[in-house]
Amino acid sequence: MSAGTNGAAMNGEGRLERRFARLRAEGRAGLVTFVTAGDPDPATAAKILAGLPDAGADVIELGMPFSDPMADGPAVQAASLRALKAGQTLKKTLAMVKAFRRGDADTPVVLMGYYNPIYIYGVPRFLDDAKKAGVDGLIVVDLPPEHDDELCLPTMKAGLNFIRLATPTTDDRRLPTVLRNTSGFIYYVSILGITGTRSAASDAVAKAVARLKRHTDLPVAVGFGIKTPKQAAEVARVADAAVVGSMLVQTVARNLSRQGRARPGLAAAVLKRVTALARGVRGARKAT
Repeated sequence: MSAGTNGAAMNGEGRLERRFARLRAEGRAGLVTFVTAGDPDPATAAKILAGLPDAGADVIELGMPFSDPMADGPAVQAASLRALKAGQTLKKTLAMVKAFRRGDADTPVVLMGYYNPIYIYGVPRFLDDAKKAGVDGLIVVDLPPEHDDELCLPTMKAGLNFIRLATPTTDDRRLPTVLRNTSGFIYYVSILGITGTRSAASDAVAKAVARLKRHTDLPVAVGFGIKTPKQAAEVARVADAAVVGSMLVQTVARNLSRQGRARPGLAAAVLKRVTALARGVRGARKAT
């Protein structure tokens, strides 16, 4: 069994390790929430981000807006475009995390997105700024293990986690390569295709998580297609965390005016969804 390489352990136990240890001690799975930085505007996005922990988010994935988010479905694509139109940049995304940290020193924040904005920013500068801002890890969906020298290894050296995706097509021959420099948790993409389009059967998820557990001691978080508290609870029974993103982004979209501006109560509507999902996750009994 391989546990992956823990980059954060270079500088001591990180927030992700502490959070998953606490979840294990509590005997429950976690809720990982995805929102896009700057969507639909900086002020509303900051309000959502600040409210996520109290609403029940155990780990936060913060999307780095990109103009060509090829692995994302229409909802997350639209969120990226809204954020970019509102002036969001990678520098502003890091500033969001820094501001969040002034009120929350414990909730792990993972930046999720694509390599191009990081490359343009400059890898050494980006990692230094991310660490100072209070970022805990990265999920970069378009950098395979064959390119670990580009970002993964520098990320670990900087003391940040590098989280990788596994999919239904990641077979037992490929899996050790995927896990080799993975840390924090492994993100299992439960369906093939883009985000937010359909849901996986719970028995298929259970089998997939069991297979991953045979290869790694890392926590397994399952995402793509989780839209309801019931679905989140089903995942929570077999995985270490349930990841919800597209449904929250869709809630943002449904609370916009015809002009694309945030209606009053938008942030509250998103956080209400998170609270319902958290109840589902926390009420789920772990399968034995």
